[in-house]
Amino acid sequence: MIQRRQIAFLLFIFSLFLSAVALTRAAQQNRTMVVSGHSGELAVVEMGGRNYVEIEALARLSNGSLSFKGNQIVLTLPSYNSHGETTVAHTSESATAGFSKEFLKAGIEEMSVIREWRSTLTNAVQRGFPITEDWISAFSSRAQSSLRLASVAASTESDRSAAQLLANELNNMKKLSDRFVAATKSRDYISPSSLDNDPLDQKILNCAHSLASMAANNQFSDDGSCSLG
Repeated sequence: MIQRRQIAFLLFIFSLFLSAVALTRAAQQNRTMVVSGHSGELAVVEMGGRNYVEIEALARLSNGSLSFKGNQIVLTLPSYNSHGETTVAHTSESATAGFSKEFLKAGIEEMSVIREWRSTLTNAVQRGFPITEDWISAFSSRAQSSLRLASVAASTESDRSAAQLLANELNNMKKLSDRFVAATKSRDYISPSSLDNDPLDQKILNCAHSLASMAANNQFSDDGSCSLG
């Protein structure tokens, strides 16, 4: 008799469980959640008078992401502008629009070496000093080394674009110097005013000003003054 009562009680409990499952499934089938601006629906479960949705499904539907920090679950949703467009891509582009600190430091060093090189060359021409391959080679080696450091440090699109302009400046400086080295070797007369209004020297000077302006504004802008001469 007792066993029959126990069996009947277990059957009653099992029937309640089946009813609860049926009600839950009915709630999932009958109620859905729609996130404005996104295609798709989320199943809604009602328990204790409250509505619940699966957070993984919500993150997928809203193009968000989930992360876990200790006992916290962080749901990150993309931000939108006034036109309803996502600003995530724009933020990413803005973060890489300027120069990185490492490249800026190396680029300024390269510009300083070339500036010193040009100043020494100008002084030698104006004073009639012989321009030998030895001391030109020393400046060239320093500039090449600085350019390599700048190229390695380049991590943004602006860095890489500016690195190419630095390479053009170096090549133009070498071309200008080689001209005077060749003149010295052939014992040609070098006028003290040889660099006055020299097109290549003016291009080097204009490029230096352009690069300095970019560094000051932390923004790449090619005005054409750093093209190869």
